[in-house]
Amino acid sequence: MSSVDPQIPVGFEGQRNNYDIGFLDEATVDHDPFLQLRRWLDEANAAEVAEPTAMTVSSLGVGDRVHSRTVLLRRLTSAGLVFFTNRDSNKGTELAAHPQCAAQLLWLDLHRQVRVEGIARLLDDGEADEYFAGRPRGSQIGAWASPQSQVLHDRAELEARVAEAEAQFADAESIPRPHNWGGYCIEPDLFEFWQGRPSRLHDRLRYRLDEGHWRLDRLAP
Repeated sequence: MSSVDPQIPVGFEGQRNNYDIGFLDEATVDHDPFLQLRRWLDEANAAEVAEPTAMTVSSLGVGDRVHSRTVLLRRLTSAGLVFFTNRDSNKGTELAAHPQCAAQLLWLDLHRQVRVEGIARLLDDGEADEYFAGRPRGSQIGAWASPQSQVLHDRAELEARVAEAEAQFADAESIPRPHNWGGYCIEPDLFEFWQGRPSRLHDRLRYRLDEGHWRLDRLAP
């Protein structure tokens, strides 16, 4: 069990920000949560928020331990939220065993966040091929070189694997997608939109899928 040097201050009780940028109202939100999320993504882009598509995905691992990591939302479709990764990574194997997952997008500059819950479906190879083909060459090499989530001896081992992949595809005009690299679509049955408000009296609107229709409720902050 770790200990903290008592000479180092560790309390953050006095750090407070006042959330007073905007509000969230049932009368003005879109009745379709996908369109409301599209609206907020567009506004985050317009506000030049750093990494507006950064999305934390949580999945259930071995021993019922919940694991979270940040990925990039690459597509928002009428079916769900799409991201890409190594299928043999921790998140890939966990989603294969337990497709139920959660995701969160956070835009601190706008005092906003969105939570999503749903099922992660594996995209077909054609969609993965299309996206992989548009990635920068360095990212394509990295997908071949990195045994994602596996233990490395040191940084030099990773750099050696990158050099091997670069040599392997040195004469290739295009780099094929690794067979274990692909995409996932989180198909939501719940959205929660959160807008920070003064005195911690935040606005929370939840969309819940009920017999094929989205039901909108306000939650207490």
